[in-house]
Amino acid sequence: MLAYEFMQRALVAALIVGLIAPLVGVHLVQRRLALLGDGMGHVALTGVGLAMLLGTAPVGTALAVALGGAIVIEFVRARSRAAADVALALLFYGGIAGGVLLGSLSGGSAASLNAFLFGSIATVSGSDVVLLMATAAVTALALWLFGAEMLAVAIDPDAAAINGVRVRAISTLLSMLSAVTVVIGMRTVGLLLVSAIMIVPVAAAQQLTKSFRATAALAVSLGVVSSSSGLVTGYYADVPPGPAIVLCALGTFTVAAVVRAGRSRRASHRDHGLTSNVDHSPTTATHGQAQR
Repeated sequence: MLAYEFMQRALVAALIVGLIAPLVGVHLVQRRLALLGDGMGHVALTGVGLAMLLGTAPVGTALAVALGGAIVIEFVRARSRAAADVALALLFYGGIAGGVLLGSLSGGSAASLNAFLFGSIATVSGSDVVLLMATAAVTALALWLFGAEMLAVAIDPDAAAINGVRVRAISTLLSMLSAVTVVIGMRTVGLLLVSAIMIVPVAAAQQLTKSFRATAALAVSLGVVSSSSGLVTGYYADVPPGPAIVLCALGTFTVAAVVRAGRSRRASHRDHGLTSNVDHSPTTATHGQAQR
């Protein structure tokens, strides 16, 4: 498989997605914004359609449009929580409609648009890999610099604001990082499915961990495993890699849920055994009280 240069590029892109997406996703899950990645994906689709119409680079144009959408939705969210829900719905509907419309006006085929919707192994170019690596490095740096503030805002925004954290700026930064992550993953996972690799590994890791740091570490591991194994599956099965990657991620969640259920069952049996071994007889209790 790796004898082909396009597969080498696709594997690098998949590993980048598997590494970065869960790092951003763990903050989205903490903030209960799991669907934000979907909205960003739809907005980025408008950028892809615009790139097809103007003849510009799809990744760069999609990134610019998605970042603009992230800023707009955080501006609306800051004014009203109810309005933010409506704004997110508008991102869903308007984004995908705009992408399809602009793609049709450009004269592009449905297959070209599907490559961005569900991922395509052969579409990852050398320049795409360089751009993906650069944006992934910037995303990782932002998470390293502002990760503590993001966690503080996720736990208690009011307390974070009292302690000097710029809550609105941090929220905007998280939305922008989500937009960047979506664009990073659109070549391999696809715009409609990339949010899954942001959320599902985190949900799987939460089944087995108790701390934020442990969840993030395990989610990254599961993300890398899911993206690489899904890419291999897509190559040998001759199917788009996006659905294969998502199904692999869902497989890790299933395994993690089964392991957690087994742990809970063993803990329940152990507690039941300890309870049954305690002597609750009145004679013993009275004798113990007499000794005291």
